[in-house]
Amino acid sequence: MSDQGATPTPSPAPPAPTGPRPKMTNRGRSTVPIDSSNSSSTDVPEVEYFGVPGPRGFPPLTEYLDIWDVDMMKRPDESNKISHHTMLFNSDYLVVRRGQEFQVKITFNRPYKPAEDKFAVEFIIGSSPQYSKGTYIPVFPTKERQSTWEGRITKTSENMVTMAITPDANCIVGKYHMYVAVLTPHGIRRTRRDNSRDLYILFNPWAAADAVFLDDEKERQECVMTEMGIIYHGAFDDVAERDWNYGQFNYGVLDACLYIMDRCEMPITNRGDPIKVTRKASAMLNSRDDEGVLVGNWSGDYTYGVAPTSWTGSTDILLSYASSKLPVCYAQCWVYAAVFNTFLRCLGIPSRVVTNFYSAHDNDGNLKTDIILDENGRIDRNRTRDSIWNYHCWNECYMSRPDLPPGFGGWQVVDATPQETSDGMYRCGPASVQAIKHGQICFPFDAAFVFAEVNSDVVFYSRSKDGTMEPVKVNRTHVGRMVLTKTPGDVTRRDITDQYKFSEGSTEERTVLEKAEEYGCKREKSDPPVADVDLVLPTLEISVGDDFELSLEFINRSDQRRTVDVYISGSVVYYTGVTSAEFLFRTPTVTVGPQKTVKEMVMVESKSYMKRLVEQANLHFIATGKIQETGQIVTAMKVVTLRNPKLIVEVTGGGKVSEEMMATVEFTNPFTFNLEGVYIRMEGPGVMMPKLKYYSLIPAGSSLTWTEFFTPHRAGKTRVIATLDCPALRQVHGQATVTVNA
Repeated sequence: MSDQGATPTPSPAPPAPTGPRPKMTNRGRSTVPIDSSNSSSTDVPEVEYFGVPGPRGFPPLTEYLDIWDVDMMKRPDESNKISHHTMLFNSDYLVVRRGQEFQVKITFNRPYKPAEDKFAVEFIIGSSPQYSKGTYIPVFPTKERQSTWEGRITKTSENMVTMAITPDANCIVGKYHMYVAVLTPHGIRRTRRDNSRDLYILFNPWAAADAVFLDDEKERQECVMTEMGIIYHGAFDDVAERDWNYGQFNYGVLDACLYIMDRCEMPITNRGDPIKVTRKASAMLNSRDDEGVLVGNWSGDYTYGVAPTSWTGSTDILLSYASSKLPVCYAQCWVYAAVFNTFLRCLGIPSRVVTNFYSAHDNDGNLKTDIILDENGRIDRNRTRDSIWNYHCWNECYMSRPDLPPGFGGWQVVDATPQETSDGMYRCGPASVQAIKHGQICFPFDAAFVFAEVNSDVVFYSRSKDGTMEPVKVNRTHVGRMVLTKTPGDVTRRDITDQYKFSEGSTEERTVLEKAEEYGCKREKSDPPVADVDLVLPTLEISVGDDFELSLEFINRSDQRRTVDVYISGSVVYYTGVTSAEFLFRTPTVTVGPQKTVKEMVMVESKSYMKRLVEQANLHFIATGKIQETGQIVTAMKVVTLRNPKLIVEVTGGGKVSEEMMATVEFTNPFTFNLEGVYIRMEGPGVMMPKLKYYSLIPAGSSLTWTEFFTPHRAGKTRVIATLDCPALRQVHGQATVTVNA
């Protein structure tokens, strides 16, 4: 009997594999694994013989030149650290910058004879050192024999030789092991592995040949050496400041920064290129797709971590990540920018934190932020998808861009806040600020996204019942209203908007937008007629818990009477522009005589918004109105940042290095309700490591005082900063200036 056409019996599926997944390797693709760990190393043999042993075995090498001691000259007051601007690093190791000479003292067992003695200082990084890859570098003392790093003898005294070494200006940045090797007729003998001879080599903004060279000493001091930062937030017409301790020289921070590059398995050979380092780090500072440093949280619930508003500096975050190997909870944009700034400054890449007020988060990159209104002029929140952040913080770092045409080096935008993916990962940059200003958004990396953040048009569409949409108002000046950073060497702010865009309405600005359109950015071409009634919302300074009056001013510029049907909405919003809850809604009809001005007053009671407040206490008022006579739309938007009570910080004591001082934090609960689960943090660069205090309850109307002793370990002017944080009250901070004498 034939079984042709019979249905085959399905065989059972093989059992699912159990146990760990196989580790993906490069085996079969390259002869050696890609070296991507600065912390792992290989042992170099102390003796390497040439050729094959004779009948009696290898001869001993003891009668030749021997190395007794190597002095790395690594104390903060020695010439290496002073000339390399690394004396502030709280490190037991030598820290130098590439492209610049440093010195080591080598003591031999007898005086060095240049004519017959041959030796080299060897530098090794990673686990599979190779000369061709720049991970094994021998440095020779004679002019006749030189490698990629220069070496010369600067001084000989009896048995001691002082050797000057200049690392290549493009060499790999990281932690190197150092050996001294002596050549004998039979083989090489070298020093035993000794961790105290390890050294760190960083980027060098002082060296003209380095890609991060910055030819401005004041800017260099600020963007590499300054530990105390000011980050701007709030609203563009009511700017607030937040102090931050970058702490890039604190003990353990440099190792934590190198661990970040190890964690993402960045090839060692790429670590000398600031473009690759900053791009990789912008992905690694957030945890979205690579178990990176910080977990973003905009929910308002920070039960399982630290509220973003509670942090005072980067040190705790980086040390916690390096020790636990787990992402740290929680961050928002200024925390990402601040910790990224620490990473960049620590490695020697000049950087600063920048705040863009009214920053468009444009979902589809079409250079338009679309706000949908219904037929009556009220915002349709379900259909409005784009958001405008009250402010957004990112970083600028300074470097040459040999991958771009000339003129596009200098400041580059990098952003670690996970907003949109770039090449499949949550990262952004480096994008040339110069390219953004001139509309050259085709250049890598992510210039189009940043261009939209500072140049989007806000377009109000009226949506009819049949779903058709018609633009009724275009505001071309709302987004990217102001870009701020800290002034070098001062505690004032610096407006750098003109570095991102030409002045609104200028010929250059129009040309730039046309250029951007050539590269695919779509703008709103229509120009709906401007309404002949202006609507103005006032700038208000209000404290948390205040009742206040909101005054809407209607200005009729026409010669006829105008009647406006108005929708006034007040919402509690996150600083990202996302609405948390609407607490106010009014629909007055306002009549304005020809060439007249009318004020409409709206009373706002604290009880309507207090229970709904989120951490940055932002109230967002939006008024839209339809003019009955013309059908035109009028709109106005205003962010009101409620002012929080302040912490009082006082510092007392001797004001001298190594003499004990005292910092006192005072706070009074001004509310009629208790504050529960209160954390206070305090720290100061060069004087105090981060400290934390917990109070389970601060009753209504009561005060607290917290005192901490500290011992400053270096002279200069600095600040002690403190924050208070609890679920009912975020964003409370204070600071005191400290002057420490030597």
